[in-house]
Amino acid sequence: QVQLVESGGGLVQAGGSLRLSCAASGRTFSRYAAGWFRQTPGKEREFVGAISRTGGGAVYSDSVKGRFTISRDNAKNTVYLQMNSLKPEDTAVYYCATSPKWILSVVGGIQEYDYWGQGTQVTVSS
Repeated sequence: QVQLVESGGGLVQAGGSLRLSCAASGRTFSRYAAGWFRQTPGKEREFVGAISRTGGGAVYSDSVKGRFTISRDNAKNTVYLQMNSLKPEDTAVYYCATSPKWILSVVGGIQEYDYWGQGTQVTVSS
């Protein structure tokens, strides 16, 4: 079992920045890759990015590449999502998740992740 708790969401103006955190407990966090997803009402959950177990590798969706950065601190069992140059279309509930695998060809698939946080709302005003 693992528990994931996201924090750091809120309301920000377009062009602004936010940093989300995802704190993990109940598991050896460093053994697992971590991903960030987001979802808006009526739409499917969308892959944002993911980071490998050690933090040495990260991948991003095209929609956030160059603006968002994922990092992790395994000593603190925490993964971060730094979001810069935010746009109104980034408005969503953001979720973190863990995966026992790190396979680049499928890292964006929801089915690859076994534990999920409850989500944190990010709202970007225009």
